[in-house]
Amino acid sequence: MHLQRIRVPDFRVLKDVDITFEKDFVPRIFPLGSLNGGGKSTLLQLIFTLLHCSTDPERKPFLQNLLYGFEVRDDSPKRTLAKIDIWNNDRTVSFNFFCCKYSYIQEKLQLSDDYPKYYHSLTPQGFQDLINNYLVWINSCKFDFLGALFKRYENMKNIYFEKEFELNDWDGEILARETEDFFIKIEKYLESEKLIFVSEYRVNKEGENDKNFLLCHIDGLNTEKITEVELFFKDISRKIFLAAPSTQVFLFMDQESRNLLFKSQSGTDKDYSSQLKDARSKLINLFTYDFLAVDLLIQAFKDARDRDFREAIETGEYGNNYQRLKNELNQMLFNKKINIDKDFNGVNFTLDRNGETIELSPEDLSHGELKRLSIYMWLKHHNIEDAIVLMDEIEIAFHPDWQYQIIQDLQEWAPNNQYILATHSYELCQALTPAHVKELEPKLIQQDPEN
Repeated sequence: MHLQRIRVPDFRVLKDVDITFEKDFVPRIFPLGSLNGGGKSTLLQLIFTLLHCSTDPERKPFLQNLLYGFEVRDDSPKRTLAKIDIWNNDRTVSFNFFCCKYSYIQEKLQLSDDYPKYYHSLTPQGFQDLINNYLVWINSCKFDFLGALFKRYENMKNIYFEKEFELNDWDGEILARETEDFFIKIEKYLESEKLIFVSEYRVNKEGENDKNFLLCHIDGLNTEKITEVELFFKDISRKIFLAAPSTQVFLFMDQESRNLLFKSQSGTDKDYSSQLKDARSKLINLFTYDFLAVDLLIQAFKDARDRDFREAIETGEYGNNYQRLKNELNQMLFNKKINIDKDFNGVNFTLDRNGETIELSPEDLSHGELKRLSIYMWLKHHNIEDAIVLMDEIEIAFHPDWQYQIIQDLQEWAPNNQYILATHSYELCQALTPAHVKELEPKLIQQDPEN
């Protein structure tokens, strides 16, 4: 899996972005540089949220948070959000994310405002019965878009109920048939155009009528079946990861949570950290690498122990997974060693100094050591392979030598991944060829004025 190209015409601070990440470059590690305010974090979060959240109903609210306020201009029926090209096996698959108003779909389907025409015959109870019956059918469809459109007609009932009419059996039958035809028409249109409805989202706080729709057109797959296109999309969502410091302002958090960062926390039962913790439980491919999660480390040792035990059952000899993990971690720590408690309830460290063994607590390790250890454990424990890994400000807390070294570390720890590293570090960029380094304005590396 390889992110080959990203284009963002106009989103927040990002303007006319068009970056190519060459699939034949070795290693597949690309620093993304700019000065502060260039939009590096915004770009990584946009890519991650679009690819990770678009196919899972539980994660779509994060996408809606990110898009809040992204308007479709009056002079155009739709607005491109981002175009993402993914290289998968032997072909490029293109995702074209765009936002539109209801009028865009209405025009494409040649729908009139009063369609289905028999809505005006409904009594309030008749309308409610219709909703109950058709929500069952709508929920069984592949596209949430149908439900979104149905809500639009539900909002129109106040207009039609100015005069109450009795719904006779004949009108009811025609209404049911026309309503079903209406939804099937939308479904067939989406399938024929290889369009997937992603989500509706609010443009402002004014109400239901101020919502836009996010759709995605997928091209490049050798299939006409929309279900296979959806399956590919879901596979992509499992292969995209984002790592960032928890001090980052995550745009996929709701506006209220983001505002908590810039307000006094006194007198409130909410804080940004708790909201972020909740987000991490739902965004399973999001990782904050500020500190080493001891639970993750302990679980890794337990898993290695269990693999050794299974090998003993199968072969009669214990494996070396536990010892290999411990050796790898000790090698990372140089003159320090990691030790797991006998009851697997904690870890401690020792320092060898002039033949003397000094016991250390995890807090005795530096921020840089804990961060490097946490990145290693995240990649290894979650078995992240053949994935697109987006990492923001990876160099924070690293000595310049380690900023340079992290490129080789990533190659050794999980070489089959593609890495895009948002960075301010010259040392990190210099560990790769100049062609590997991608930049946003204002650029990180000043160009030679003679070139």
